Amino acid sequence: MLQTSFAMAKLQSALPPAALSTVVAAHDLPFASTAELEPLDHILGQQRAQEAIDVGMAIRRRGYNLYVMGDPGTGRLSLMRHALELKAKGQATPSDWLYLNQFANPREPLAVPLPAGLGRRFVADIETFVDSLLATFPSAFDNPAHQRRRTAIDREFSRRFDEAVQAVGLRAEQRGILLFRDGDNISFAPRQNGAPLDETAFAALPEAQKAEFHTQVRQLEDDLHEALLELPQWKREASEALRILNRQTIDQAAAPLLSRLAESYAGCPALVNHVSAMGAHLDRTVAEYLLDDRGQEPREEASRRNQLLDLYAPCLLVSHDPAAGAPVLFGANPNYPNLFGRIEYLSEQEMPRDHARLIYPGLLHQANGGYLIVEADQIVADDQAWPALKRALKTGDLRIEPPAADAAGPKPPTLTPAPLPLDLKLVLVGSRDLYYLLESADPEFKELFRLPVDFDDYFPLTPESMLDFARLIKTQVATSGYGEVSACGIARLIEYGARLAEHQNRLSARLGDICEILAEADLERGRENAETIRTEHVSHALAARERRLNRLNEELLDDVMEGVLLIATEGEKVGCVNGLTVLEAGETCFATPARITATVSPGERGVVDIEREAELGQAIHSKGVLILSGYLAHRYARDFPLALSAHLAIEQSYGCIDGDSASLGEFCALVSALTGIPIRQTLAVTGSMNQHGEVQAVGGVNEKIEGFFRLCRARGFGGNQGVVIPAANVRNLMLKTEVVEAVAAGQFAVYAIRTADEALELMTGKAARTLNRRAVSRLKTFADSSEKKD
Repeated sequence: MLQTSFAMAKLQSALPPAALSTVVAAHDLPFASTAELEPLDHILGQQRAQEAIDVGMAIRRRGYNLYVMGDPGTGRLSLMRHALELKAKGQATPSDWLYLNQFANPREPLAVPLPAGLGRRFVADIETFVDSLLATFPSAFDNPAHQRRRTAIDREFSRRFDEAVQAVGLRAEQRGILLFRDGDNISFAPRQNGAPLDETAFAALPEAQKAEFHTQVRQLEDDLHEALLELPQWKREASEALRILNRQTIDQAAAPLLSRLAESYAGCPALVNHVSAMGAHLDRTVAEYLLDDRGQEPREEASRRNQLLDLYAPCLLVSHDPAAGAPVLFGANPNYPNLFGRIEYLSEQEMPRDHARLIYPGLLHQANGGYLIVEADQIVADDQAWPALKRALKTGDLRIEPPAADAAGPKPPTLTPAPLPLDLKLVLVGSRDLYYLLESADPEFKELFRLPVDFDDYFPLTPESMLDFARLIKTQVATSGYGEVSACGIARLIEYGARLAEHQNRLSARLGDICEILAEADLERGRENAETIRTEHVSHALAARERRLNRLNEELLDDVMEGVLLIATEGEKVGCVNGLTVLEAGETCFATPARITATVSPGERGVVDIEREAELGQAIHSKGVLILSGYLAHRYARDFPLALSAHLAIEQSYGCIDGDSASLGEFCALVSALTGIPIRQTLAVTGSMNQHGEVQAVGGVNEKIEGFFRLCRARGFGGNQGVVIPAANVRNLMLKTEVVEAVAAGQFAVYAIRTADEALELMTGKAARTLNRRAVSRLKTFADSSEKKD
């Protein structure tokens, strides 16, 4: 009677093939391929996150910046960027920003906002103006009218000078002395018979006559000095007249250029004022750079052009396409200069020369009026950028200045650009742990980031979500230039998404992994020259990915097959259970069987976890062993002391072990060792248990089943092999087709259980009542023996 009842229980607990996976049929999808679909215009399956984004974009007040959190690989960054770009297209395009040189105060460039697109046009017009200056000067001074007036100025100066010198020359002639002019040099010589004496004749003169000559020369030099007392004034008057002439010539030549500029920007007072200031500054510029440039080499000509641009061209800090909407930028390297901009220094003969074109914008300038996305862990780790960023968000001022850490150090004289008003929405993308840490440890963070955007790790698998998923694939196809995906290809990708979610009724939000498979499937489609991506292309991509990452798994399987790792898949053993462990190494995640053994004897040590004693068992594993110890005492030793020394081990494990998914297997091994009833080696078991003997769900159930399946297949199926899992994990089953087919063929089985008793019945083939009676009897014997010793 007991055997018949047990056989029925075993049959009922074996899961049918339909329960082992979710199968999506192509005919359940309302399209033949993605060619019939429109790209997705919202975030897939993230209603909570979408609501937070909508609120954050609607509120333009300070403090309503966004923190986007969720697991890596869920597409947080790309989906957030796409959502912001869709919203930003319909928003107003922010202003262009220029920095203009102030000629009266060159160290403080003036910040000027302009309508979008106007800044770039103004810079181009200034460059044209500079080229026109180079073409106009100095040729403008070759004008005949200018030359006549300049000659008149020079002639007037010469006339005054000549008249003064001639008057002294007449007085000298009356005294028998000749006056000589050699350019600006004037000298005197004695005369005899109307001709100047040479040095020999002068030396032969009597001393008294020579002394008289020197006295006369000194008198004449005094007269000359007195006559030329006004020479500096004459020079000043001539220079001023020439300056006025040059100014008039410059004004006359540059007036058409300046007037065209002023007229073009009549609606922008700041630009009109700048053009006016340029006109007032032109005389110095022409005198310094353009008067003596005839015959210059091309390199020198280019250098003069750059010098003029440094003087007159603005720094185009930010420019936008008027039709682009609000900017959306991603800061890949958000350090201080990349965020806040910088000022470069150029030395000319060891002297710094500052001008507005040395100012370079940062990401905050470029995203101002829109959205800036930054990865949270990068910005928070920067002890210069993070405090400055919070300060800028709080004050609303965007300044280009050295970071505070460098402010005290030596530096050359610097520009002090006027601050800009900061009006942007900052979006940090990071982990949940970092968000909660910042929220608790940084009071400023909570004031500035009042809207967390929490991305779910999965979303429900419904007809609506499957259609949206297909539209998302359509978006990826259009963006990346892939071939269209057929309905059967979409169905296979949905099944893969459910596998990633480890749930039959959910789709994983790890869209990055799905898009990687899509890219490889499109490669296979291209090799076959197929029109669309079909099921076989996706399956080929999945298999290829598994092969690339399967080296460790294959090596462990080889070790088991060669007897290096001891795992039995046939027969029975006392105190020995096939457990299942999950191994992760980078992107590789797979499961392999592990032998769990137990030994028992009378004693007082209780259940000893060898892994913990060897310092290999981690906290959660140790907790699982303590829980099964509690259940053991509660179930079998209520009326007498638990006088037991039992040792549990996961054999041939040489690294740290964590998790409680082995606790059910450890319990079965312990009961088997206690009762002497052997465990079926054809089965492997995974599951956690509580102190009341209820079996609880565990992770990695698909990998665990497939790990034991691979070993059984390699050794050859016996028709009685399978895996025991918690019933709570049935919904997590998304097994590979090969496993489902083996179950359908009766070669392999998956059993779902709810209690430890059900596990014992399956693993031993005995009724739980029989097992429990033997366990109580054996423990009672241990207790009696212990009392006798006392």
